[in-house]
Amino acid sequence: MESRTSPAGRPGARRATFGPVAGAAVMATGIVSTGCHLVGAEVVSLVLLGVGGAGWALLVGIFLQHFLGAREQWRRESRTAASLTGVAATSVLGTRVVLLGWAAAGWVLLAVAAAGWVVLLPQVVRRLGRRVPGSAYLTCVATQSLGVLGATLAPATGVTWPLPVAVVLLVEGFGLYVLVLLHFDFRQLQEGAGDHWVACGALAISALAAGKLTAASGEPLGWAEPLRSWLSAVTFVLLLAALAWYAVIAAAELRRPRPGYDPRRWATVFPLGMTAVAALTAAGEAGPATSGWLDPLGRALLWVAVAVWALVAVGSAKRLAGRALRRTP
Repeated sequence: MESRTSPAGRPGARRATFGPVAGAAVMATGIVSTGCHLVGAEVVSLVLLGVGGAGWALLVGIFLQHFLGAREQWRRESRTAASLTGVAATSVLGTRVVLLGWAAAGWVLLAVAAAGWVVLLPQVVRRLGRRVPGSAYLTCVATQSLGVLGATLAPATGVTWPLPVAVVLLVEGFGLYVLVLLHFDFRQLQEGAGDHWVACGALAISALAAGKLTAASGEPLGWAEPLRSWLSAVTFVLLLAALAWYAVIAAAELRRPRPGYDPRRWATVFPLGMTAVAALTAAGEAGPATSGWLDPLGRALLWVAVAVWALVAVGSAKRLAGRALRRTP
C-alpha cells in the first residue's frame, strides 16, 4: 500500500488511505481464496471469494465517489503507487472467478483492470523517487496481475491472443521490478509496517505469470511450444528468488517484531498467499523430484497465509468497530 512521506521526505511517518487499504485487502483475500481452491479447500475458498467480492464492490464505490465528487483528491491518489492496488485487486479477483468457471466475468474484469493500468501506471512510474517504500513494487505486481489473468483465461476459453501479450507483460513487469529495486529503501526491512513484503510478492506473482504461461504453452493450445523450456526455467528462477526474499523478510520480522495491527499488513498477506500459489502452480509443472518438495512447501506457506489473513482481518474489524463507536453520539 502506498503511504505519504514525512515532510523530511523519508518513508517513515505514513498514513494509509481507505481506498488503498480496501484494494490491498481484496488482493490478499483473492489470492488466499485461489490458494485454498488449489489445495481443495473449496468451502474456505468460496467464503473468501465472497468476502473479496464484497471488498471489490466497496473499492469500486470508493473510486466512483472520489472520481465524481472529489476529483482533485482522485488526481492526487492516482499518481501514487497505492492506486495500483485497484488494478491488481481486479485482476486477482478475475483470476479466481475464471477458475470458478465464470469466463465472461473474467473478460470484463480484465478489461477494467487493463484500462486502469493504462491510465495509472505511467503516472506512477514518472513519480518514483530516489528512495521508495515497498508499495512501489506494485508497479510490477499490477503489470504481472494482468498477465496472470490473461494466461488463466486463455486455456479456459481457447483464445490464445492473451498469451503473447502476457509474455510482453512478464518482461515489462520484471523490468519494473528491477527499476524499483534500484531505488528501494532497504531500511524498510527493519522499519516497514507491512508493505515491505511486496518486494517478495512482486517476484512471486512474476513466477506465477511465468508458470501460467508454461502450462498454456503445451497442449491443447500449443501456442508457443519452443518457449516452454525457457518459460519453465524462468518460473523456477523467479520462484527461488521470491522464496529467498520471503526468508530474508521473515528473518527481519523475527529480529525486530512489529506487533499490533496496521492496515498496511494487508500488503503482507498478499505476498504470503502469492508465494504459496506460485509454489503450488510451479509444482504442477515440475517433475516428480521437484514437486515432491515444492507442493508440500506451497501447502505449508498457504496455511501460514490463511492464519495471517485471519489475524489481519480481526485487526481490521476491531479498528472499524472502534471508529464506529467513536462516531456514535
